[in-house]
Amino acid sequence: MGLILTLVIGGVVGWLASLLMETDQQMGVIANIAVGIVGSTIGHFLFAVLGFAAFGPIARLIVSVVGAVVLIAVLRAFGVYR
Repeated sequence: MGLILTLVIGGVVGWLASLLMETDQQMGVIANIAVGIVGSTIGHFLFAVLGFAAFGPIARLIVSVVGAVVLIAVLRAFGVYR
């Protein structure tokens, strides 16, 4: 059950980030899930380094989306997404 929930939430986070970064047309379901899961990890790591903690599901979702947006921006810098 945990794996399925991770994939679903990762997909939603990746999809929201791709909408914000306007890369939704280029990304498929697998890319959304991968960007969501990796971006979530990056977001929580960056916020922890800055001394912030996300309490509650809404705050965790926001931190995850911010991390996924950062990941898409880095991928754009390397030319993966245009």
